[in-house]
Amino acid sequence: MGRVSQAQAQENRQRVVRAAAELFRERGPQVGVVDLMKEAGLTHGGFYKQFASKEALFEEAVTQAFEDAAGQAYRQTAAEGGLSDEAIAAYLSVEHRDAVAEGCPVAALATDIARGHGGSAVQDQYNDGVAQLAQLLATDEDDGLSRMCTMVGALILARATRDTELSQAILTAARATLSTSG
Repeated sequence: MGRVSQAQAQENRQRVVRAAAELFRERGPQVGVVDLMKEAGLTHGGFYKQFASKEALFEEAVTQAFEDAAGQAYRQTAAEGGLSDEAIAAYLSVEHRDAVAEGCPVAALATDIARGHGGSAVQDQYNDGVAQLAQLLATDEDDGLSRMCTMVGALILARATRDTELSQAILTAARATLSTSG
């Protein structure tokens, strides 16, 4: 088998980073290299040609997760002229609760970051992501922190109590608390 072009190598690297961003949100940083590469559709043999370590990939994957989530949130918020009840409902929905791999990295990675996974560089990235989310949720009267805490906390609790009536009740209560029309 021949060598891969630089362009193909860069494309493969990006596939691994995107796959890792999803898998780390879904299952945490303990996901193995073999599983990561399989998810990206590549063999595990090329991993160390692309990344110095799994920790280095975790750092890139956290960045990618926040870029994906923040980009989507900023586009939606800008299009709607601010955080609407519909955007809040989408965040605090059963669909978002169950789509951990594609969902909010603040909620998905909170316990892993709190346990020190990824080191200080990842902690800094996470802190920046939290600050960006709070800024996105800010209003003229509020800096966004209480809204963010309500949304992220409710999502984490709803995921932890998944498939119960309590899970749905948590999402409903948070939506009602944050509703701009009530």
